[in-house]
Amino acid sequence: MNLGTKVALAVAAAAVSVSAVTGLLVHHLTAGNQLGTARSELDVRLMSAAYDYAAARKSPARLNPPDLPGPVARAVRDGIRVTYLRDDTLWAATQVSGGEVLALSRSYAPEERALATLDRTLAAVGMAATLLVSLAGLFLGMRMGRRARTAARTAERIANGDLDARVRPGGRDEIARLSAAVDTMADALGARLEAERRVTADIAHELRTPVAGMSTALGLLPPGPATELFDRSVRNLRALVEDVLEVARMDALVAVPDTEERQVSAMVRRAVSGLEGVEVRVVADAVVTTDPRRVERVLANLASNALRHGAPPVQVEVDGPVVRVRDHGEGFPPDMFAVLHTSGPQRFRTTAPGTGTGLGLTIAVGQARLLDADLTFRNRPEGGAEAELRLRAGPPE
Repeated sequence: MNLGTKVALAVAAAAVSVSAVTGLLVHHLTAGNQLGTARSELDVRLMSAAYDYAAARKSPARLNPPDLPGPVARAVRDGIRVTYLRDDTLWAATQVSGGEVLALSRSYAPEERALATLDRTLAAVGMAATLLVSLAGLFLGMRMGRRARTAARTAERIANGDLDARVRPGGRDEIARLSAAVDTMADALGARLEAERRVTADIAHELRTPVAGMSTALGLLPPGPATELFDRSVRNLRALVEDVLEVARMDALVAVPDTEERQVSAMVRRAVSGLEGVEVRVVADAVVTTDPRRVERVLANLASNALRHGAPPVQVEVDGPVVRVRDHGEGFPPDMFAVLHTSGPQRFRTTAPGTGTGLGLTIAVGQARLLDADLTFRNRPEGGAEAELRLRAGPPE
């Protein structure tokens, strides 16, 4: 149940409660006033009849009426002047000389009919007021719900990477303050991410010069185990710098895919050609229009990640435009799996402490988004992690 419905129901319930309490209060006050007025009027008439009886004049009062209620007769014999309502008949009685009972009675039906009319009027007015207040509450609730949904959708867009999304609230209530807080959060998050992007790009660019110098110096070293170790380290460092630069280019939105028609199986084999322990299985082949360099980069990163963090054998299955990379390890850890299914992998995040920089999956997700391809991650029921890349049949948007 959304916020607007809850507000509308709460206002309607409050309106019904107020109408009911007000109606009951008016009913009881009116009934009490009517009965008091009727008793006073009948008592005045009884006193006038008593004076007429004492003066031997004719009066509407009756002496010792046989239908006099028992409680009235007993009270009068005790010397009490009584007004008494019973079965739509109002009685007034007093004691006169000789211990006789002088009594008057009249029908109370007119007052009861007036009270019933008042109840119907109160019910109609209450229903009308409840309807109007409920409509007003519904309008207010829908407006509040719409504003809250707008703020929630904007927060979701910001969480999904759209840092230009803003609520731009109006008003001064709590929802406006919440919306303003979302906009402020987006501004602060955008500033932090922009600073992070600049630092990433600057570090990568600054590292290219010393890495190039190390590569040049490597050619001057004599062959040997130390030179081979140094050569591997320089290659790893160069690959790391290129990865960081690739992330910086994707963050800056300057990367543009260069599309052409390619066979999926051919791209898969080129992507894993330098990796040992990777099996390629072609269920069905397809030709897609895409950027082959970026597709091969995605597949190479997925296969490398499976080799590094999973367990052999690593299988790459081609099923038309769909490529699945599977390993036989323990699968994605719960925390990493949650990240993969929400906002994608985070840069410099590792799947296990000390096992890498975590750039491989970041680049894979970014390249897939650039190619308008779907990249999903899951843990297989029989064990192991699986990444599925679904390429588009047509050119990327």
